[in-house]
Amino acid sequence: MNFWLMKSEPNEVSIDDALRLGAAPWFGVRNYQARNFMRDQMRVGDGVLFYHSSCAEPGVAGVAEVASTAYPDATQFDPDSHYFDPKSTLENPRWMLVDVKATRKTRLLSLAEMRENPSLSSMVVLQKGSRLSITPVTPAEWKTIMQLLA
Repeated sequence: MNFWLMKSEPNEVSIDDALRLGAAPWFGVRNYQARNFMRDQMRVGDGVLFYHSSCAEPGVAGVAEVASTAYPDATQFDPDSHYFDPKSTLENPRWMLVDVKATRKTRLLSLAEMRENPSLSSMVVLQKGSRLSITPVTPAEWKTIMQLLA
């Protein structure tokens, strides 16, 4: 089992929205490294830290799991979508996604609180300049965060 941190802007899809939706596509990722994580490494049942980003107080807002294998992101083909990619074709899609199922809302574990914990100092999301929307989480980091959220 792998573990991931996946960022979502709460004004687009919040943890509350995700809980209401059930399993939902994690659409709109337009970074090759994040796409490759979904396409090549994510497996059904992997743990996900649902992270609110680009908001007043960023941080882990809930727990989720990967609910599907990777498949093409339909928004890349829609000319009316903000995520449209004219270079993508049905025969050769550039962008993939997985479905994510939120399992529970947690207290907000803020970025500041995460930075204060020495056990999390190597966490990718805490590294200077880290802007990826999807990052791997080690089993030790996952365990520490679960303890902080308990």
